[in-house]
Amino acid sequence: MSLAYTIRAASCEAHRFEVTLTLARPAKQGQIFRLPTWIPGSYMIREFARHIVALRAEAGGKPVAITQLDKATWQAEPVKGELTLHYEVYAFDLSVRGAYLDTSRGFFNGTSVFLSADGYESGPCEVEILAPKGKAYEEWKVATALTAVDVKKKSGFGRYRAANYDELIDHPVELGEFERVSFKACGVPHEFVVSGRYKANLKRLVADTKKICEWQIKLFGEPAPFDHYVFMLFVGDNIYGGLEHRASTALVANRDDLPASGATEISDGYLQLLGLISHEYFHSWNVKRMKPAAFTPYDLTRENHTTLLWAFEGITSYYDDLALLRAGLIDENRYLGLVAKVITGVERGAGRLKQTLVDSSLTAWTKYYRQDENSPNAIVSYYTKGSLVALALDLLIRRDTQGRQSLDDVMRALWAKWLADGKGLAEDEWEQVAAEVTGLDLKPFFDLALRSTAELPLAELLATQGIDLALTPAESASDRGGVVESIDTKARGRATLGVKTAADPLGLKLVNVFDGGAAQAAGLSGGDVLIAVDGLKAADLDRQLARFEPGDTVRLYAFRRDELQVVDAKLLPTPADTCRLRRIPDAGAAWPSHG
Repeated sequence: MSLAYTIRAASCEAHRFEVTLTLARPAKQGQIFRLPTWIPGSYMIREFARHIVALRAEAGGKPVAITQLDKATWQAEPVKGELTLHYEVYAFDLSVRGAYLDTSRGFFNGTSVFLSADGYESGPCEVEILAPKGKAYEEWKVATALTAVDVKKKSGFGRYRAANYDELIDHPVELGEFERVSFKACGVPHEFVVSGRYKANLKRLVADTKKICEWQIKLFGEPAPFDHYVFMLFVGDNIYGGLEHRASTALVANRDDLPASGATEISDGYLQLLGLISHEYFHSWNVKRMKPAAFTPYDLTRENHTTLLWAFEGITSYYDDLALLRAGLIDENRYLGLVAKVITGVERGAGRLKQTLVDSSLTAWTKYYRQDENSPNAIVSYYTKGSLVALALDLLIRRDTQGRQSLDDVMRALWAKWLADGKGLAEDEWEQVAAEVTGLDLKPFFDLALRSTAELPLAELLATQGIDLALTPAESASDRGGVVESIDTKARGRATLGVKTAADPLGLKLVNVFDGGAAQAAGLSGGDVLIAVDGLKAADLDRQLARFEPGDTVRLYAFRRDELQVVDAKLLPTPADTCRLRRIPDAGAAWPSHG
């Protein structure tokens, strides 16, 4: 075996994993070791090496000098024979991107805990996962999509293997007293592992997940691109996120989003969880296998730039909710309501008028993943606007081919191409394949949608499917749009400051101050804490402003750091940025219910 690792939860109380790495034949000039600086699927330099502590090396039972060369690289002095590294990793990141350990559970991505050895990246790896010591952990188990070599049947602790380092770090591991439910989708074994404190109907969760998986497998064509798959879900309070892997996904969500026992309806929280499951599973094809050439192979020492994230994240974001409809979990009205909310979200960001989608993709490392109080005014999301581009492209293809083809055909062609050559896509290749498959001149559309900040022709394209789209003022602060029976085009905007707020002990923190809004014109900024509106404590801004009319002036009191700001703001009407969709009766269109 080229590389042999062991990992143990050495101190659950202190959140430390203990790792050893053994090489039989280290490099003659001194072996170099590295830890990734980022994890595929999350495009930000995260400096995982900062969590490594107490690293040492030995050979033949004797210490070996090892020197840190940079933030994530070490070099051991030359030795003859076997070389072993010992190190600890501090693990207290509750997200899906890193490593976590406490007395209730453990979790890790290989990018956080497994050093690579230069020259050994393409060789096979083996990792032994050891159980933590102590009576309190006797019932702990292992869940992972890694290939088992010699493991305990009940717990799963033992030895696993990977064909190479890239595969090793693409299989996260869950540890603890979780609940596991198995099912098959199109004949392929799947597991759903749930950890955390909750009370829920896991049978329903698995049944609904199975429908999503089978629809997606059939979309691309059987067989599935893996021989088994593991969903790892940790539930807690006020958390949400997911990260795709080649045969598994790590998910975190609110415990209340799980389906309740006895419930028959799909709550908004459960709908969001199903959308997350659908999104990460779709990535099994779209980015874990089909991917930009810039990611083949990944260079985990630095940023890997591509203009194609709109295709791999945006198109996935289009299909995640569409799969819920096509799999029979929600009806057309519920789906169109989700579309309306996405349109509303994009419309409310002035950044869509300043940043193109290709630029959004390219600068994900420094802009999308490092957002600040001005981000809504400066950037556009390749997830949300990317999903609207996918929607527009799907409808355009359907219209111009008289319903003979759709975006589904493009995705299947891209998949067939990957199966044939296994190569990543050049920056202009996605567009080329779409044009070849459909026989359409799509360049004008892509120029507008990807390389300009012009508005997408969504109203025109939705009309071809018998759906009216209108933008009207929001009726309340919580109004994000939806499906309506009739559209009031004369709706009058409420008085607004043009801010997004969050609770603060002193009043309301201005999370964002939007371009062109009353608060910005008055001189307030993101990060300021609003303490009073016209002499009354700032508490429920929507209710407080409801007594005013657009054009009225209000006096605002706010703290910027420790300095009091007193400004007069002239209230503006709520802009027409809230999407209303209306199905035209008897329109007879195929989309969205049918592919």
